Amino acid sequence: MKRTWSILLLYLFVLVLISGCLSMQDNRNETEATQYLGIKLTPISEQGNNAIKGTQYIDKDTYILKIDGMVERPANFTYDQITTYTPVSKVINLNCVEGWSFTAKWTGVTVKTLLDKTGIKENATNVIFYSADGYSTSHDLGYLVDNNIMLAYRINDMTLPPDRGFPLQLVAEGKYGYKWAKWIDHIELVNSSYKGYWESRGYNNKGDFGGPPYEQ
Repeated sequence: MKRTWSILLLYLFVLVLISGCLSMQDNRNETEATQYLGIKLTPISEQGNNAIKGTQYIDKDTYILKIDGMVERPANFTYDQITTYTPVSKVINLNCVEGWSFTAKWTGVTVKTLLDKTGIKENATNVIFYSADGYSTSHDLGYLVDNNIMLAYRINDMTLPPDRGFPLQLVAEGKYGYKWAKWIDHIELVNSSYKGYWESRGYNNKGDFGGPPYEQ
């Protein structure tokens, strides 16, 4: 009898574990793209990656993206809501200050699309991105809107893997990799400058690729 109960409990544990993993992400039926518009893409397995606290694992079924601060209508967005908006795709290089880079096809929703839903107060100038691991960075509002900067949920036609920032990674085109926040769960609009995790440790707050990576 005890053996039967032990087997049953083990079965239930495994079932819950598997269900939890599948609810976080299920990309078993996806095929990774190797090129897009004639451009060769770096395989996900060969892409460089950095994180301050290791990979974060977020359940898409309970995930919420909060947008507040200097907006007309603070809002919470579910993963399913975000992925219903018109997607955009683009090949963009991620360039790290450490000297490595990779080329990927990113697919997601533009920051502007979500801000159009919340509205923007007239004197908002900067946008702060907060991540589930405590990371943060900021960008000028004009840069995000004028360049149609996206929040990606797919990479090389694959659902964004956990180590790449699932459910959302900011694709900060033209910026060094430390401006590309992963695991984003909160966006705040403000009217003053803000120094994020690396910027408060001496990195340049603009983070323009090709420019000085550190404050002068």
